[in-house]
Amino acid sequence: MTEDLPRIGVFGGAFDPPHNAHVALAQAALEQLNLMQLRIFPTGQAWHKARGLSSAEHRLAMAELAFESLPNVAVDAREIRRSGPTYTLDTLLELKKECPDMQPVLLIGTDQAAALRSWHGFEEILSIAIVSIAHRADPTRATARFDPLSSLAPLPRGARFEAIDLAPMDISATDIRARVARGADISGLVPPAVARYIDRHHLYAPA
Repeated sequence: MTEDLPRIGVFGGAFDPPHNAHVALAQAALEQLNLMQLRIFPTGQAWHKARGLSSAEHRLAMAELAFESLPNVAVDAREIRRSGPTYTLDTLLELKKECPDMQPVLLIGTDQAAALRSWHGFEEILSIAIVSIAHRADPTRATARFDPLSSLAPLPRGARFEAIDLAPMDISATDIRARVARGADISGLVPPAVARYIDRHHLYAPA
C-alpha cells in the first residue's frame, strides 16, 4: 500500500525571492505530514508566468540560503537545469523512477489548487502524488477551507488530498520585489541571509 511508504515532500516555485511564508510552509509540512525528506525545486522556465524570472543562479542560491536551517530539506536544481518549460509532472515522474519506494507529497497553495486542472498532465499528477494544500487558518475571517473534492470534481479515481495548516502571513514575492525597487525595508519578510544576498547582488533594484 502506498500509504505505508516513506514520504518525500515536493515543493516547487519561482522563489524570486524565497520569503518567510515559503519557509513557514516548509516547516509546517515537516511537522504535519510525516515527511522523511522535503525537496525544494526552484522552477526553470515557468510555463505559467508572463514575466521573466531572475537568473536561475540567483534563485537557486537564495533558495539554498532560505531553507538551509531546516532539517531533512534539500534544494534540488533539476528543474533549473532542464531545458524547455518546467512541468511538475516531469519532476514527479523522475522522482518516481529514482525513488520507487517513496510516496511523493506535492505541496501547493490554495490558488495553485484552484488552478490544478490547467496543469500539464494534472490527472497523472494526482495518480502519482498526494496533494497537500496549504490552508492559511485565520480565525478572524469566515472563509471556508479549500475543498478540492468540490472545487475540482469530478476527480480521477484515487486522487488523494491533505491539508497543511498555516498561520496567516501577508507576504508575497511581488511585494518584496517592489519594496526593494523603491528602497524599502524587507527585514521580517525574507530570511536575513536572503536579504543580504539581494543587497549584495543588487537584485530587484531599478535598472
